[in-house]
Amino acid sequence: MDELLEILQDVTDEVDFKTEEHLIDDGLLNSFDILQIISALDDAYGISIPASEIVPANFNSAKAMLALVNRLQQEG
Repeated sequence: MDELLEILQDVTDEVDFKTEEHLIDDGLLNSFDILQIISALDDAYGISIPASEIVPANFNSAKAMLALVNRLQQEG
């Protein structure tokens, strides 16, 4: 989780990724932030996030993003 939090802070340091659970729903991340996060996760974890997985539920919190990464790594 620490590695993920560091990646997210590199994208934007204006959000408390450690505690926030409604990043998309509350409008804390914009579409450019999401694209940067997807690219960073792809690079850092050696995964490819398909368009079908780019939904608010997978990006509303760091915990949700970590679950997505873990699931994609297992499927990969």
